[in-house]
Amino acid sequence: MAALVRAVKCQTGMPQWITVCSGLIQSTLPQAQWDRMLYGTLQRHETGRPQLNKVCGGLIQTSGAITQQRRMLHSTDQFLAAKDSLQPSEEKVSAFTKIIEAMGFTGPLKYNKWKIKIAALRMYTCCVERTDYEEFFHRCHMPDTLNSWFLVAQLHVWMCLVRMKQEGRAGKYMCRYIVHSMWEDVEQRGKVMGIDSVTLKESMRSMTENFYAAIFGYDEGILSDDHVLAAALWRNFFNKHCEDPKQLELLVEYVRKQMQYLDAINGEDLLLAGEVTWRPLVESNAQSILRPTPPTYNDEGL
Repeated sequence: MAALVRAVKCQTGMPQWITVCSGLIQSTLPQAQWDRMLYGTLQRHETGRPQLNKVCGGLIQTSGAITQQRRMLHSTDQFLAAKDSLQPSEEKVSAFTKIIEAMGFTGPLKYNKWKIKIAALRMYTCCVERTDYEEFFHRCHMPDTLNSWFLVAQLHVWMCLVRMKQEGRAGKYMCRYIVHSMWEDVEQRGKVMGIDSVTLKESMRSMTENFYAAIFGYDEGILSDDHVLAAALWRNFFNKHCEDPKQLELLVEYVRKQMQYLDAINGEDLLLAGEVTWRPLVESNAQSILRPTPPTYNDEGL
C-alpha cells in the first residue's frame, strides 16, 4: 500500500488520486456512500490538493487497519479451529436414532449389539475372577463377607464403566449390561450362600443405594486430586472405618495406576473382546503398567 501511495504522489494529475481513492472505497465502505463523500470533498476543495491528500491518507490508514484486523481475526479462527480439533467429537446420529433413543430404545450402533453384550459379560467376569480378593481383605483389614466382596467388585466395575463411557454410544450401551450382569451375579451369590429372600432383597436394596452413591463419589475423586479420591474411598470402600492412612494411600495409588492402564487399551478391543487384566495391589514392576497386553479374539469378536 505504501509503495502505491509513493507512486501516485509522483504524478501531477488529479485523476490518479481519484483512482487510488476508488480502489480504497471498494475495500472499506459501500460504494454509494463513499461516492457522495468523495464528490463533496472535491467540490469544496477544487484547488486544494493538500486536503485531498489528507482524505486519501486517512483512507489508506483505515484500509491498512482493516486489513490488519482481518488478518488477526483469520489467524484467531485458525487457532480456535486447531484447538477444537484436539477435543473428542461427539458421535453423529440421525434424527430417527435420536427419536427412538428419547423413547427409551437403543438405536443402531457401530458394532453388533449381541457382541457388545457378550463383551460386557466377559468384562464383568474379569472384574470378579481376575481380582485378588484375599489380598484386598488382608491389606485393607476387611472381613471375608458378601458385603466386602461387593465393595471390591464394585470398585473394579466402576473403573470399567469410566473406561467404556469414553467409547461413545456403544460404550454406554455396554455399561448398562455390565451393571446388569453385576446385579444378577450378586443375587445368585446371595442365594448360594443361603440368605433368605427377604434379607437378600433388603441387602440388595442397600447395595444399590451404596453403589450409585459410590459411583458419584468415585467420579468426583477421579476428576479431582488425590485428597478427594481418598475421601471417596474412605466413605464408600472403608465405610468410614479406616484409621490407617497407608491403606488409603495404597488404594489411591491402585486406582490411579489402574485407570492409566485401562486408558492405554484400545477401545475397539474392549468393545469386541471385553478382556481386562488388573494390576496387583502392590506393584512390583511399575514399567509394565504402560504396556498392556492386547486381547485376542476371532473375526466375529467372540
